[in-house]
Amino acid sequence: MTKYKLEYIWLDGYKPVANLRGKTQIKEFDSFPSLEELPLWGFDGSSTEQAEGSSSDCVLKPVAVYPDPARKNGVLVMCEVMMPDGVTPHPSNTRAEIMDDEGAWFGFEQEYFFYEDGRPLGFPEQGYPAPQGPYYTGVGYKNVGSIAREIVEEHLDQCLEAGINHEGINAEVAKGQWEFQIFGKGSKKAADQIWIARYLLLRICEKYGIDIEWHCKPLGDTDWNGSGMHCNFSTKYMREVGGKAYFEKLMAQFEKNLQDHIDVYGPDNHMRLTGKHETAPWNKFSYGVADRGASIRVPHSFVNNGYKGYLEDRRPNSQGDPYAIASQVLKTVSEVENEMSAAA
Repeated sequence: MTKYKLEYIWLDGYKPVANLRGKTQIKEFDSFPSLEELPLWGFDGSSTEQAEGSSSDCVLKPVAVYPDPARKNGVLVMCEVMMPDGVTPHPSNTRAEIMDDEGAWFGFEQEYFFYEDGRPLGFPEQGYPAPQGPYYTGVGYKNVGSIAREIVEEHLDQCLEAGINHEGINAEVAKGQWEFQIFGKGSKKAADQIWIARYLLLRICEKYGIDIEWHCKPLGDTDWNGSGMHCNFSTKYMREVGGKAYFEKLMAQFEKNLQDHIDVYGPDNHMRLTGKHETAPWNKFSYGVADRGASIRVPHSFVNNGYKGYLEDRRPNSQGDPYAIASQVLKTVSEVENEMSAAA
């Protein structure tokens, strides 16, 4: 028997953006535990905006498990928050009732800023660094510094060791801004892995004295890019059937559902989706081939392949909830695909 360090990870009840929480318990197992072997575990919801102090019990239900690369015999346990009965999802539990489909594939491009002493990493104490231009995919100390590169490389390694389907990293347009990409098959699987990747990045940064700023426009109304979490998506129908008529119906449905998408794509998106800095205005839907300023960017490969493949929704922002984002995308796509299938 081996003692394993189980890090139970969940989302608290803070609004408009939930925070990651985590606590550790030690359990003995013959080998690395399966999801089915992991017990429910209670916590004090009054300290996480999830219960009143007079009735503070909440329950953590394990839903995904990964090796913890930073701990000997460590286990990362993604959890849903349940009511005291351990069966009823808590109102803050956005994962429990989202649309899910293993045939729906999602790739999230998570952008963020490193912050030190209350400002983006590499910014001077007063004013701004040189304008944007050399930082995107930049190399060299004057462009990316030294600490950031060390952190993102360590984060990449830890994600891969944990079994997260991490697909790449790059420095982004603004100084101190970076991106990582996660791919998953199924809404819940893709979103679970984004949350675990966020957790690992936050934990790594603790030892460097660096904070992560997830806000979509931390520098406000300035000539500096905000942060998105572009959502690349496809379904089995989109990959295998597609067609121009399908695509046109799909874009019309995205336009019709514009407000439903904006409502779950992350708070303060009006600050980021201004029509500047490679974004479409938040209140206008558009699409275009290879158009970085469109709401949905259509790859050349999609058109060249008979309107089959994947699409990129560029509107979700860096602090959005990937559960809600993936679910809303899948809901809109399913509305069209169900109609097309019924008419066939």
